Amino acid sequence: MTTIDRRTLLAGGAVLGAVGLAAGTATTASAGQQQALIGPAAGERLHVMSFNIRLDRSSSTQPGDPDHWPERAPILTSLLKLEQPSLLGIQEGLYQQLPAIEEALPHHKLIGYGRQGGSNDEYSGIYYDARRFDVVGWDQFWLSDTPKLIGSATWGNTVTRIVTWARLHDRRTGKDFVHVDTHFDHQSENARIHSAQAIVDLVDGDLADLPTIVTGDFNSPADTSGAYQTLVGSGVLKDSWKEAAKQLTPAWGTFPGYKDPVVGNDRIDWILLRDAGTVQKAAINMYRVDGRYPSDHAPVQALITL
Repeated sequence: MTTIDRRTLLAGGAVLGAVGLAAGTATTASAGQQQALIGPAAGERLHVMSFNIRLDRSSSTQPGDPDHWPERAPILTSLLKLEQPSLLGIQEGLYQQLPAIEEALPHHKLIGYGRQGGSNDEYSGIYYDARRFDVVGWDQFWLSDTPKLIGSATWGNTVTRIVTWARLHDRRTGKDFVHVDTHFDHQSENARIHSAQAIVDLVDGDLADLPTIVTGDFNSPADTSGAYQTLVGSGVLKDSWKEAAKQLTPAWGTFPGYKDPVVGNDRIDWILLRDAGTVQKAAINMYRVDGRYPSDHAPVQALITL
């Protein structure tokens, strides 16, 4: 299988203004003037972002609704244009939403396909900057007892869940590493714990000799959940938010649901690392435009050096 290179321009209105929240303070500027929290990574550094972009529900929303995708799409594009992550792991993206990402990141390519096969259903896809990285190999599997069976779900979850992973070669450093992206179930704790163990088995198996980055919406609170304990409490992976030399934002919950962020609410979106060097910065990005957010989740970001 080969990586997907689609370049369809997104139709939509221009973004007229942006509001960013950093360190608890709101600042207003035009989209062209808004300062990135991390921005393009220089030198050997990698800017990693995990972002549940919220699926397109246009058939059941109306203009003006916070969840209305046609009005969220240009905000998402504006955010990604500003931040320019080297690597982006998305969750919940539908095929018709991908052009909004590709407009913002025209040099990135996509790894992965829908969780019902082909372009069907949600993606847990990896976007990588093709100017910098080469794909050595990649795969996608289903979080079930039959991981090669498209659409399978056997751990108590009624929704299909997937993992996408890629071995990438960084031409800047000459190093290989692995990027894993996933979206755990929102209802079944049993499924989340089994899914976490599947990630551990993956990174401790054939990929054990490589630095690893895991991005995802884990639908599990950091620290206290079984999934977090399996992944981080076990010592297999480290939480980039906690490892960061500098946290650029407060510890907001990452699922504000289009409302203002709350410090201390659950962090359910994580960037996890194994043998991946140092974390210089971490952020929970509450970017918005004219009071509107691009998703019901906040993207999380980390600046790392392998």
